[in-house]
Amino acid sequence: MKLPLPVVDELRVAPGAAANLAQRSTETTRHNWLQETGRSDPSELADADLERFRDELAVAQQALYASDTWALLIVLQALDAAGKDGTIAHVMSGLNPQGCEVHAFKQPSSEELRHDFLWRVNRFLPERGHIGIFNRSHYEEVLVVRVHNQLLDAEHIPPGGASGARLWRERYEDINAFERHLFRSGTRVVKFFLHVSKEEQRKRLLARLDDAEKRWKFDPQDLVERTHFAEYRRCYEEAITATSTAWAPWYVVPADHKHALRALVGGIVVNEIQRLHPRRPVVNAAARRVLEQARQTLEHEASGPRKRR
Repeated sequence: MKLPLPVVDELRVAPGAAANLAQRSTETTRHNWLQETGRSDPSELADADLERFRDELAVAQQALYASDTWALLIVLQALDAAGKDGTIAHVMSGLNPQGCEVHAFKQPSSEELRHDFLWRVNRFLPERGHIGIFNRSHYEEVLVVRVHNQLLDAEHIPPGGASGARLWRERYEDINAFERHLFRSGTRVVKFFLHVSKEEQRKRLLARLDDAEKRWKFDPQDLVERTHFAEYRRCYEEAITATSTAWAPWYVVPADHKHALRALVGGIVVNEIQRLHPRRPVVNAAARRVLEQARQTLEHEASGPRKRR
């Protein structure tokens, strides 16, 4: 099963095109992608599709791992409570942990602030054959740092360096060059913006307060960040527009309904891996002879005489 290409194309931000977040739904897609499974509940339909995507993702990961040629880097960006953690937990649960690493980027450390803004993510890039997942990423430097401009003071930018609009424009250029370098070196970068509405965010923050098992997830700072909701949207609009490229595309995925969000992300990841055409290594004649000898040895052990006790 594959996610229909019209849906993939709808969610992908074409290179050079505006992200148009204000015109993109936070609830649904224009195309009806849910499969007919005999269920009437949309959430059940989405869960059924996600299960199939997970099975396909496990197979695709095996091919990626065996080919040992490409790596896949998945970047998840979103406003608070949009569903990043749940998406990672549900979509990636079928992956082999030996070939998959997740890294969450929090507030930069003092060591990280003593380097260029791409240094801290560069250390956690996936090796060939592996899938890396970034929960937040280098894009925080053109989002959080832009909304809270005072954070630039801690980055020790040299005197006379770029500032204002030029600074962000140059960082977009650096990000595009960095991601193109990764692609040329064998790492496919796929970026997701989980597009949640302000009202749905409010409901989810309330749910964290109302549910004793979720209260630990509530951070009073979330309310501070919520006052900047519109500003973050503007920063995302500009960043996505400037950095959705052929080698590192952005997908804007409606996030108000978690079941559909997870299925859509799963379907897109499967599609992206399959586009790399990973192939398991071909066993040549010499290797086949070694394998045949191994088979004969093992079969002889099974049919040979039993040892006396």
